[in-house]
Amino acid sequence: MTLTVNAPVEGFIAGIDLTAVTDTNASPLAQSYDALRALPPKDIEARFQTFWPEMASRFRLTADGAALRPVLAKIEITDMPDMEQARPALLTVTAVVPPGAQRVSVGWDKAFGGMVLRQLGVEEPYTGFLEAGADSGPIALRGGGQVGAWQTFFDYVPVGFDHIVPKGLDHILFVLGLFFLSTRYKPLLWQITAFTVAHTVTLALSSLGYIKLPGSIVEPLIAASIVFVAVENIWAGGELSRWRPLVVFGFGLLHGLGFASVLGEFGLPENAFVPALIGFNIGVELGQLTVVAVAALLCWTWASRQSWYRAGITIPASLAIAAVGAFWVVERTVL
Repeated sequence: MTLTVNAPVEGFIAGIDLTAVTDTNASPLAQSYDALRALPPKDIEARFQTFWPEMASRFRLTADGAALRPVLAKIEITDMPDMEQARPALLTVTAVVPPGAQRVSVGWDKAFGGMVLRQLGVEEPYTGFLEAGADSGPIALRGGGQVGAWQTFFDYVPVGFDHIVPKGLDHILFVLGLFFLSTRYKPLLWQITAFTVAHTVTLALSSLGYIKLPGSIVEPLIAASIVFVAVENIWAGGELSRWRPLVVFGFGLLHGLGFASVLGEFGLPENAFVPALIGFNIGVELGQLTVVAVAALLCWTWASRQSWYRAGITIPASLAIAAVGAFWVVERTVL
């Protein structure tokens, strides 16, 4: 059995728990990671060869329930001069499957993050997304284990939700910026609807390959959108202007491109592209609604009718959101 693994390996070598952070800069091991990133490919390959025994022990490969021993056959690393981009590595891992084996399963340690697993060279191949630490379950070596449309749909719903809660702090702050405009449901409904329609459009178009913008452009603009809605909450006096839903719609187009970049990392199965896309988008919506529901429970149920709500909650919260967004604008454009 041959596994071709496409992943940046510096995080593995540095020992970063990829389920604990969404940005390697936030890890206490960021300095070690950056030092590894600065090394030329040949040096990284040598470092990974030394690290491999530890990683091999954290693979979980079985054939008909019997454990297999992974062997590193080859490693290829692409030179990436841009330190802000992940440097891809291609690992070729082999394992001897006993004669007559019918099924294999694949998995690895939770710290290595999620895995998109695709079977090649057979009819009706298995394709699935494995949550961090999960195993694939039995995969028929002769094929026929292709996941159906409904299962794909349900598999991608938690992927979308996870991108908002807990990993999508920038999207959470944007949604909270919409929430803090007013204590009435109607303005929030108009904004959430405009945002949802917009990011659904660009998520679909980007996933289909019709639109593509680099993260160096999209990410600072997303941060700027957070600043805008938060600052306008202070100026607007709690009223929804006629043009705010249009502005939110425009920002939603940007956020959709951000969602698409994340979805692109996981990949969409060719046999169930539409169910996966819909499932991911529904997961995103559920994540957003969860943020709104928690915010309403904490703020509206006991304080929204108080005379001090705007001065005591809306304005301080909006200022805090704007400050974080402004920091991200600088960080994503300059630092």
